[in-house]
Amino acid sequence: MVMSAQDVVGVIESDPGAMRVLRATADLGLPDWWIGAGFVRNRVWDVISGLPVSPERDVDVAYFDPEKLDPREDARAEAQAMVALPEVPWEIRNQARMHLRNGDEPYTSALDAISRWPETATCVAVTLRDDCVRLVSCHGLADLAGMVVRPSPAMNNAAGRATVLRRVEVKGWRHRWAGLRLEI
Repeated sequence: MVMSAQDVVGVIESDPGAMRVLRATADLGLPDWWIGAGFVRNRVWDVISGLPVSPERDVDVAYFDPEKLDPREDARAEAQAMVALPEVPWEIRNQARMHLRNGDEPYTSALDAISRWPETATCVAVTLRDDCVRLVSCHGLADLAGMVVRPSPAMNNAAGRATVLRRVEVKGWRHRWAGLRLEI
């Protein structure tokens, strides 16, 4: 199945649960925010595989605010999000400080951080601007649409590839999506 950016946006827009999450996140007023990783990847792979949308394991909200680096800001945003949608497993992180945890040079934006997530198919995110879903695919859509697991450029080394393999196994991706191809 060939999927365009418009098709991926259509997957998100046609999912009422995804749209509720996007609207609740927009209401938080976080600067430069995006929701990525499994929020997009899992939905797309479920659609390609003809499966019902899997339940959220977590909702990875990445935002960028160099003025508010205290981790308690993330906890406050998560608490506010939980009031709006208590059933959602929120994970809200300011990417302006996450380079410290990851051993990277400082990130310049949320998208810079997202581009360094483990797999190319995971480095895809959506946001809601003016009630329109916007999509970014840091390394293109080919791996997402082709159900390919490949390390992102930041993880394309022995340790990164081992991390990606471990994630595939721990998260049970090959059991969920039979058509998944590993190119590690």
